[in-house]
Amino acid sequence: MNRIFFILVAAGVPLSVIGSLMHWSSVILFALYCVTIIALASYMGRATESLSIIAGPRIGGLLNATFGNAVELIISLFALKEGLTGIVLASLTGSVLGNLLLVAGLSFFVGGLKYKRQEFNIHDARHNSGLLIFAIIVAFVIPEVFSVGMGNVGKLNLSIGISIILMLLYVAALYFKLVTHRGVYQPKNNSAQHVEEEEPEWSGKIATIVLFAATIAVAYISENLVHTFHSVAEQFGWSELFIGVIIVAIVGNAAEHASAIIMAYKNKMDVAVEIAVGSTLQIAMFVAPVLVICSIFFPVSMPLVFTLPELVAMVSSVLLMIAISNDGDSNWFEGATLLAAYVIMAIGFFLL
Repeated sequence: MNRIFFILVAAGVPLSVIGSLMHWSSVILFALYCVTIIALASYMGRATESLSIIAGPRIGGLLNATFGNAVELIISLFALKEGLTGIVLASLTGSVLGNLLLVAGLSFFVGGLKYKRQEFNIHDARHNSGLLIFAIIVAFVIPEVFSVGMGNVGKLNLSIGISIILMLLYVAALYFKLVTHRGVYQPKNNSAQHVEEEEPEWSGKIATIVLFAATIAVAYISENLVHTFHSVAEQFGWSELFIGVIIVAIVGNAAEHASAIIMAYKNKMDVAVEIAVGSTLQIAMFVAPVLVICSIFFPVSMPLVFTLPELVAMVSSVLLMIAISNDGDSNWFEGATLLAAYVIMAIGFFLL
């Protein structure tokens, strides 16, 4: 598999450059860019896996979420530059659904096929549940409720205020988990997490270089990817909502998709859950606020106001994930339940 991804990167990056310069068909370029970004994301996943072995599960999960969301952030910034605020908001929705339902679902399902029961830190699960309720249900629903009757300026001011609060609380949450309460909430019985010691594939220095090189390549390809959205949507009859929720979200979050599943298969559920939930929290509490503030400097600003289907889908995914994960263990059936919810919502957005 690694050889396949190497070939895809070695061929995809130069072909992406050549295709953009020679103005190939938008559909061909769209497919080429998506495949190349996913292949580059595999290198990001392998690099972050090496770093997670070196740094530990919490730091490793944070690194996976950060560099996975870097792709999403880059694509969204270029989309904002083109005035595609609908696609950006939809991609944020898709990231929440993709992480909580698709990534967590595949992780639970794949890991559950190998192990009948997998455990993860119940204290982290309950801590993250509170943050999920705040970030998605409170911070995303409140702008929709209070923006009724407001003009565009009022909606934007409300969104900026909420964005600042979200970022401050996200920094406080990281300080809480990584500094003041690091190691305080550990599971009493760690027997399910006893796995053999692993050697990282790359050293910390090499893994870091790979991460930054892949991110730079992704940034270049993402800018070109955004320019193909209109043509592809017209040719396939896709809406901006579907492109953002499903296509952009899956491509933009491919790194943590792959990493979480690999970690679950290796019975490293603390890392897998941290990737899925941590990435969601980072999207809601950091990436979305950054995009709202950055949009001030673009021709079209982006208030943090989602459509009703987007809000219902995100709130439902949060509640389902909390109900399934709060006991601190998982199995393949719970994974199948999350995946079924994702498929139902994907069908709804496709037909909307």
